[in-house]
Amino acid sequence: MSENQSPLLQQNTFLGKVKKLIGVEPGTKLKPMIAYNSAIFFSGGGPYVMGCYLLPFLTKVEGLTTAQYGTVALFSCVCDAITDPLMGIITDRTRHKDGRHRPYLKWGVLPAMIAFFLMWYSFGISDRCQGGDTTPVMIYYIIAYMLYKTVSTMIMVPHTAMLPGIAPGYNLRTQFNAVRTVMDAVSSYSSFFVASFVLGGINGIFVTPSFGPQHRGKFLLMACILCLWTSLPLIFTYKCTSEESSADQVNEPLDIRAFLNQYKMVIRNRVFRQYFLFGFIMLFGSSFAAQTFYYFLETVLRQENNYSMLTMVQAVGEVLGFFPAYFLSIKKNKQLPAKVFMPVAVSGLALAWIFRNSGSPILIFVVEFMYGLGLAGMASVQNNIFPDVTDVDEMITGERREGVIATFSTFVKKFVSGFAAFGIGKLLAAFGYDTQLAAAEQTETAVFGVTISFTLIPMVFFFLSFLSIMGYKLTRDKLDFIRSKVKEKKENGFAVFTVEEKKDLEKISGVKFEEMWIGQRETVKETE
Repeated sequence: MSENQSPLLQQNTFLGKVKKLIGVEPGTKLKPMIAYNSAIFFSGGGPYVMGCYLLPFLTKVEGLTTAQYGTVALFSCVCDAITDPLMGIITDRTRHKDGRHRPYLKWGVLPAMIAFFLMWYSFGISDRCQGGDTTPVMIYYIIAYMLYKTVSTMIMVPHTAMLPGIAPGYNLRTQFNAVRTVMDAVSSYSSFFVASFVLGGINGIFVTPSFGPQHRGKFLLMACILCLWTSLPLIFTYKCTSEESSADQVNEPLDIRAFLNQYKMVIRNRVFRQYFLFGFIMLFGSSFAAQTFYYFLETVLRQENNYSMLTMVQAVGEVLGFFPAYFLSIKKNKQLPAKVFMPVAVSGLALAWIFRNSGSPILIFVVEFMYGLGLAGMASVQNNIFPDVTDVDEMITGERREGVIATFSTFVKKFVSGFAAFGIGKLLAAFGYDTQLAAAEQTETAVFGVTISFTLIPMVFFFLSFLSIMGYKLTRDKLDFIRSKVKEKKENGFAVFTVEEKKDLEKISGVKFEEMWIGQRETVKETE
């Protein structure tokens, strides 16, 4: 049966049941949602594999110290700080028949393949430095990582910026992000399973193999396969999505002051500040947990062989957490899943801390399931809030600036991951962790450093993210009101508000009504 059938008939089809399962309303086409979110294979699958395997690869296979790994990550953060704002401005000013953002998906395919491949192959530099100074290896991976981050910026900023235009309504956006959550899980864990299979065969999916210089060939093969696996879906997204042409777009001459003012104006937006702060803090905590999990298993629990299996357990938790998170977002409000699920993630990590010396092989399975369940709720908040920021920004400025705002979204994800890696590398080095020593040979101080990196530090950041989202005031009704008033002013040249409505908009935006585009005195007729 076709998606053109009536909503009632669609509910009884297989496709209709799939839609119901993932939270897509009857009568809403699923194909555009899948098409748009297929690009997540690059922005989600690739980084997930890197988050799981890059640290042990660089330290145990390529011979870097944890401190050197931190330096590599630090330079990637600097790269993001430069390229992300530039890309936001570039996309908003792009003139092309395919739109301002969509062409970059096509242009980025080949660079994406090359950049991912280079992250796992050093052209023999590490072999020549084996047993000696590994600074040349570090320099190579600094360059490779900066290239990867630049390509990611080229793709992720335009892709994120497309969503507000593709999904203009509150419910439709929530449904797009529901599919995004599913696709994120599919891309992340399928990429991880492909990587694990290449590294260890069938057993590698369930029992994590040991890492060493002799495994460089396996990582090279993994890079060859995954550069295709994560990059080719960009073509599907490009082919199966559409965007209004920007070929006739007129751009004002760009100057440095105007460039900086674009971002200053975004920061004035209270909804944006809440979104940015929550995402930054939450992702910092989850990055710490993800990137130290292998070391926690190896050094503290001595269960590193269960790494792949436990990743599947976390995946199950995230999938199961998705459904109640979606229900709370669509039926209540978008920030509620964080308030409900954050305590679950924190409780799981607390169990890992309290019972780390128990010797129970079951404990970490419970921990990872609870952590995955909690993470699903928190991640849904960040994905769902982003498009709403654009609408509030339009109310304040009178402009659609998806590219500028998307810059911050992608910047948060990439910068935090890199900065967390830098922090992890330096922290473990400070506690005396030595990548060249076996787990049994690590000092008690080093073991303690690994333990707090996986448990206490993420717990603190999750709690802070919880506090940061408590004051979020934007609801479905208020967003619909804002969109209707923006439309009213664009059509009539003015919009009409009561005194209470003005105050409400000020609370939401954090900007005085008369300083907003929609509240300029000369264009607004007021009623009491």
